[in-house]
Amino acid sequence: MNFVIARDALLKPLNIVAGVVERRQTLPILANVLLVLKDGWLSLTGTDLEVEMVGRVQLPEATEAGEVTAPAQKLVSICQSLPEGCDISFSLGKEKMNIKSGRSKFNLTTMPAKDFPKIEDSMGTHKLSLPQAKLRRLLDRTKFAMAQQDVRYYLNGMLWEVTAKHIRMVATDGHRLAMCTLEDSFEMKETKQVILPRKGVLELHRLLGDEEGAVDLVIGDNNIRAATPEFSFTSKLVDGKFPEYAKVLPKDATKNVVGDREELRRAFARAAILSNEKYRGVRLHLSQGNLKITANNPEQDDAEEALSVDYAGEELDIGFNVGYLLDVLNAVEEEKVRISLTDTNSSALLQEAANDDSVYVVMPMRL
Repeated sequence: MNFVIARDALLKPLNIVAGVVERRQTLPILANVLLVLKDGWLSLTGTDLEVEMVGRVQLPEATEAGEVTAPAQKLVSICQSLPEGCDISFSLGKEKMNIKSGRSKFNLTTMPAKDFPKIEDSMGTHKLSLPQAKLRRLLDRTKFAMAQQDVRYYLNGMLWEVTAKHIRMVATDGHRLAMCTLEDSFEMKETKQVILPRKGVLELHRLLGDEEGAVDLVIGDNNIRAATPEFSFTSKLVDGKFPEYAKVLPKDATKNVVGDREELRRAFARAAILSNEKYRGVRLHLSQGNLKITANNPEQDDAEEALSVDYAGEELDIGFNVGYLLDVLNAVEEEKVRISLTDTNSSALLQEAANDDSVYVVMPMRL
């Protein structure tokens, strides 16, 4: 297994793969990346036994096939330290990988490729394809609402729901919910719901670009796979039942506020400066055509913001975690947003005023 590759061509797939590899492993080989050379293509694989990532790059010259594993982080550091535009040559010695570029030489200890673990390949029959940019948008608009270390383990991830007419992503941490739907036609005979774990969501999001190139999805009962010519991503699924999200969507909201997204975002960000660092609560006071935002903290500091909004209902006071509101305003893109309210104790429904494919629910706070 001897080959020469441009540093810049190797770095992209290497960084993709190294992101999955945990620095502290109980199995030493899990700190390694698997390199496989076959038919002029070099593939690099990293895994933590929950998520597996494969990056691919075509070599300029056909070389002898082979496979080996080498320390992922050391390999990344070596490649990053070499000059841009240089070529790197790799060759295998006895239990060593020899790396040369210019006058630099490195010898890395290797481990046999046969010992490298792979995620079980029993994939399902639910297959679909969509542009990378559209899948990335679905993740962009929902991933912030995932729980991080909740004892309700099924909240530490994202629900994927695929039907013949749409693909939908839903995330919630019990205090807020984010949902985004892409209407399209898919060859699905039945609705499929799976939960992708948090790390899988973040790693897949990191891979996806803004281009229109397609990503092929295969969804099974235990695994999900996303593949393009440049990479292949496989993740185990969370074995649990996601909450029935439709039940928490407010349906009888009688008070609608429409405001400028950027004005609201800036006003909430300023008020957040003097909110309680632990609870981050702000109070919203609505009156005809006006919204007043107030915040205070235990140090007796306070902030007040006032702005004009489109609101014609009766006066209302309600409190929210300002971080949750800012997350929504940072995720949406339309110029105008609509906030639908019922009363002081009911959740708020947030949407773009001119687009209803994204829905956000935020529970109120007692202040």
